[in-house]
Amino acid sequence: MKTRLTFLGTGTSQGIPIIGCRCPVCSSEDPRDKRLRASVFVEYGPISMLVDCGPDFRAQMLRAGICHIDGVLLTHNHKDHTGGLDDLRSFNLLEHKPVNIYCEEYVKESLRREYSYAFTRPLYPGAPEWNVICINGRDSFEVSPNDLLEDLVWEKGKGYYKKPPVLKAPPRESVQVIPIQGWHNRQRDLSVLGFRFGDIAYITDFCSIDDSEIENKLQGLRAVTVNCVQRGQHHSHFSLDEALMFLEKVGAEQSYITHLSHLLPKHADFENELPENIHPAYDGLTIE
Repeated sequence: MKTRLTFLGTGTSQGIPIIGCRCPVCSSEDPRDKRLRASVFVEYGPISMLVDCGPDFRAQMLRAGICHIDGVLLTHNHKDHTGGLDDLRSFNLLEHKPVNIYCEEYVKESLRREYSYAFTRPLYPGAPEWNVICINGRDSFEVSPNDLLEDLVWEKGKGYYKKPPVLKAPPRESVQVIPIQGWHNRQRDLSVLGFRFGDIAYITDFCSIDDSEIENKLQGLRAVTVNCVQRGQHHSHFSLDEALMFLEKVGAEQSYITHLSHLLPKHADFENELPENIHPAYDGLTIE
C-alpha cells in the first residue's frame, strides 16, 4: 500500500525562530530553518491522517492546502502536539463530519481537562465534534475513513445534530497502523507513541525505547523519522548520539531527524555533517 508522508512542522516546542532570539539559526534566511511545531500529514492508501495537531495547525493546513482528513493520531498530551485541536472545527463545518482522534487513555483524560467544552453534553453550538478512540502501544489499530461517520447537520442556534451517513460511493477501506511504544522521560513513566504506516515510521519526542520495539516493529523500513533537540543528553529527548544509535539499530534505507531546536546547526550545515542516508527534515519535505 502506497504511503506518502509530508512534514508539516519539524521544530521543537518553541519552533524556529524562537520569539525574540537572534542566534544564527533563528536569524537564518534559509526557509528550511523556519520550523513550525512538529506534525506530519500521512496519506496511507485511501486514508489521510495527521500525526499531532499542535498550536501551528491552522497555519500548517493553509500552507499545505489540506482540505480533507480522516483522523488525527496523537503521540502524547503535550501542548505543542495538541494545542490546535479546537481548529478541527473547520473540518466539521466543511466536511459535515466529526473527526476521529486516536490516542492513549491518559491523553484522552488530559483532553477532557484541557477541552472540557468538547466533552460536555449537550455541546455548546459550534464546539468541536470529536470521536476519541483509545489505543495503546501494544496493539495495531484501524484508522477508518470518515465516510462512515455520522453526517453533521447544522441547526442555527442549536449546533449540529447527527444523522446516518449518505454514501455517494462505496466506502474506502480502513488501514492498519502499528503503534511504537517509547518514553518521553528518563524515569520511563511518560508514554509517547510513534506510528508505522507500511514501510514508513514516524517517531517524535522519544528519549528511550525498548530494543524489543525496534526488533519487532521497526525492521524492513524504507524510511524512519526520529527526534533530536541537541547534541548532549536531554531529559526528555534523544541526544544526537542517541538518535544516530537508534537509527543505526533500525537500519532504514533513509532516515530523518525532526523536532529540531536552535541548539543544532543550520539545516545546510547539519545536513553536511550527518551520514549520507540520514537527513534533517524540514517543513514541506515529502517522503513517498
